[in-house]
Amino acid sequence: MCELFGISSREKVKCNEMLKEFFEHGIDNPHGWGLATFYENAVSLEKEPVSSLESTYLKNRLTEEIVKDKLIAHIRKASKGGIEYKNSHPFILRDDADRAWTLAHNGTIFESSELDPYLSRQKGQSDSERILYYLVDQINAEQKKTGRELTDEERFLIVDKVIHTITPENKVNLLIYDGDLFYVHANHKNSLHRCQKGKTLFISTKPLKQNCWENVPINTLLAYRNGELVYVGEKHTNEYIENENKTRYLFLDYANM
Repeated sequence: MCELFGISSREKVKCNEMLKEFFEHGIDNPHGWGLATFYENAVSLEKEPVSSLESTYLKNRLTEEIVKDKLIAHIRKASKGGIEYKNSHPFILRDDADRAWTLAHNGTIFESSELDPYLSRQKGQSDSERILYYLVDQINAEQKKTGRELTDEERFLIVDKVIHTITPENKVNLLIYDGDLFYVHANHKNSLHRCQKGKTLFISTKPLKQNCWENVPINTLLAYRNGELVYVGEKHTNEYIENENKTRYLFLDYANM
C-alpha cells in the first residue's frame, strides 16, 4: 500500500541508483509516482498518475544526474481517491508564514473526525492530502495565537501533537519536510527503514541495496536536520495492526468509485 523514499543530508549525494531501484517497486504500486526536491523554501515537484515502470518521463529523468541533499519520493497503490494527478504524492501546502510543507504518506486513514472537514477543501480525494491540510491549519492557528512565525521546536511539537491525534485506528507512515526539519513517522512494525551513513540519512519502506538498514522506531515522531537527528517525539500507543475486514471494505469502496 504505497512506498516511501527520502533523503536528508548535510552534503549533496548522487541519488540516481537508489531512486532507480526504488521506482522499480512500481510493479507492486502501479497507480502513480512522485518526486519532490528542495532548494531553500522552493519545492520542485514531479509526479504522474501512472506506474513508475511505464513512465517515459521518469525513465528519461533518471538518465540525468540527480544530486540532492533533501528529497521525498513516493510510489502509489491507490486505496482512497482515483488514479489522478491530484491524488498523486507528494503533496505541498504553504502555511501563513509562506513556509512550504511537503508530505508523502504510506497508509490509510480509516476514521478521523479531525480530518473529515477537509474533504470539501482539498484538491483531490486522498486521505493523505487531508493530513497535510489539517497539519498546516494547526501551524497557522498557533502562529496566529503567537503573532509570529514558529520556531523549529514549536513546529515539531505541533507535528507531534497531530501525529498523536490522527494515529488511533489508522496506518500513518509519513515523510514530511518543512524547509528545515525532515520528519519521519511509522506506526506499523517493519514497514519503514532507515540507513545512516555519516551525515546522510536514507529512509525507505523496503531496504534497498545498502548494508546499513534498520527499522525506524514505531509510534515515535523523529525530526532530522541535514541528516542529524534533532528531535524525538513522545511515544504514543497507537500501533497499527493489520485488520483484514477493514482492508477488504476499503478496497471494495475503491473498486466502486
